[in-house]
Amino acid sequence: MDSLPTDRIPAVRVLAMPSDTNAAGDIFGGWLMSQVDIAGSIDAYRRANGRVATVAVNNFQFLKPVFIGDLVSLYTRVSNVGTTSIEVQVEGFAERSRTSHQCDRVCEATLTYVAIDENRKPRPVNAD
Repeated sequence: MDSLPTDRIPAVRVLAMPSDTNAAGDIFGGWLMSQVDIAGSIDAYRRANGRVATVAVNNFQFLKPVFIGDLVSLYTRVSNVGTTSIEVQVEGFAERSRTSHQCDRVCEATLTYVAIDENRKPRPVNAD
């Protein structure tokens, strides 16, 4: 059993629904990957101060399954900033029972985004 990070606010919280299942009735891995990408893009957009595009999923590990009714919380942090790129690490947790706060870490991922301009061309990331 894992516990939710208490020192951070999740970028995304979403309830896994029956419509998110694959043909076997399990939550589809692609659904979780999509939620991770959304969460990572929020941090990247903030850091870039504007539009970003996903350019790489550097790694993605499915640690435990997600089930219908799980409340999935995705925590992010910017781990590296380049000239035009932003690397974001994402950790996912599934609350199995929201009354007992029982949860499991279900995934870890690192994604790279590139800051883009109005013509969808790479642009420099604004310095802090």
